[in-house]
Amino acid sequence: MQVAIPHHLDRATVRQRLRDNSHKIADHVPGGVAEVHTNWLNEDTMEMAIGALGQQVRGQVQIEDGQVVFVIDLPAALGFMEPMVRGAIEQSGQKMIAAPKD
Repeated sequence: MQVAIPHHLDRATVRQRLRDNSHKIADHVPGGVAEVHTNWLNEDTMEMAIGALGQQVRGQVQIEDGQVVFVIDLPAALGFMEPMVRGAIEQSGQKMIAAPKD
């Protein structure tokens, strides 16, 4: 599953906002109890491993000009949750790269 979040920022700004907010990913996982591990493969690609509800979900966040693309490998057992996961990614992704509040 791929979800693109459009933006009008330079890559460095998006990268910094993702780094600053990646610890909040678990807050947006349905079910309320999730363990999230992130690792930057390069300056524009962050990989994620999310454990929740007895399932392991892996994915990447790719920073591109004009968009951030979340690529999620959703296990077949969770396929029915794709619309909910897509919605959560769209909402939380936008919040993660939004301008910080004063």
